Amino acid sequence: MKIFEILSKLRKKKKEEEKLPEVKKATELEMLCQDDKETYEALHHTMFLDPRKIGTSMKEAEGKAKESEKSGDLIKARMNYEIAGGLAIYEGNVKKVVKFFSEIEKISPDTKYPILKNPEKAIAKAKEYYEKYLKETEKKEEKKEEKK
Repeated sequence: MKIFEILSKLRKKKKEEEKLPEVKKATELEMLCQDDKETYEALHHTMFLDPRKIGTSMKEAEGKAKESEKSGDLIKARMNYEIAGGLAIYEGNVKKVVKFFSEIEKISPDTKYPILKNPEKAIAKAKEYYEKYLKETEKKEEKKEEKK
């Protein structure tokens, strides 16, 4: 009888623990854009958090996108335009951001990019993000190198 009571209490505790809501930690981008949901949405799916890790240049991605578009491979073209657009955000090139994401909307009419509503504002926030968080990352990497 005692074993049954103990097991019953343990099950109740487990169920209570499962009911506790998860606390979601805000990302750096969410914290930076907390006062501007529209800009967050514009950047959320378009910018690279660390574009230094992308293995291609904006020019190469644009070239691949144009080639793919000419050959009819619109999925590959879209993917490469997104890469080029993300790198243009990193470089702060508003004209290229508009060009690349507009190209995607042309070849994929169901796709809409909020960044095209106010690209200057979105790129300014992205620049703020990169200045703050990429420098922190660089400092951490330098400390790791020093320890070796």
